[in-house]
Amino acid sequence: MPDEPAPASTRRAVTFLDHRIEAATGHDVDTLWAHRDAALLGEAHAELADRHRELAEAERGVTFYRVLLHRLTSGKFPVDDALFVRIDRTVDQLEQAADARGAAAHRVLAALQPIEAAAPTTPGGEERALSTADQAALLVIAGGAKLHEHILTNRLSVTTASGTRIPYADMQRLEAASLVARDTSHPVHAGQPITLTDTGRAALTARRPPQTAPAPAAGARPGTWPGSPAPRR
Repeated sequence: MPDEPAPASTRRAVTFLDHRIEAATGHDVDTLWAHRDAALLGEAHAELADRHRELAEAERGVTFYRVLLHRLTSGKFPVDDALFVRIDRTVDQLEQAADARGAAAHRVLAALQPIEAAAPTTPGGEERALSTADQAALLVIAGGAKLHEHILTNRLSVTTASGTRIPYADMQRLEAASLVARDTSHPVHAGQPITLTDTGRAALTARRPPQTAPAPAAGARPGTWPGSPAPRR
């Protein structure tokens, strides 16, 4: 009765800290991981994403050995010495996996608590949300961008690695807000690299206000057409 290998699933395991992380960061965990892969997170949020990945992996280990133990005791295998040995081994592995999950959870909490402490608690303390245009601009700049000056016309333009062009006026506004920075050690005619600042990364991954549905018009009934206007007198 050979041991079974751990599953190779790439699906993210759900952990008991997911809701708390999402409440503190304003993003679901999948988005947080995606921002980490794209190097859009500041140091604190990047640390949290890394520690949460460790917790998710540990959670998968607990789930695997728990399911395996259930399978061994389901009546599928003959009750013999080999089964008892395997059950004992699986119980030990499950205990080790649970200990690893507990240690990973402590590391997540250590990374999460400073973020929770720094999160705004009142509407007046929240930062102004980025406009859709500025958010899109920061996203493409994060993938690589340069400011160029045309050698003949002296016109300045911003090109990105994805091929998107950003108006220079928009880039100036982002730079004035300390969201992006230029590497002025490069001549502008050769292209000055533009990168997100820590402020820019924080703004891009900041908490988003919840979207609320518009209130229905007074007197309107669901499923009915608007009433005809009253006749003029």
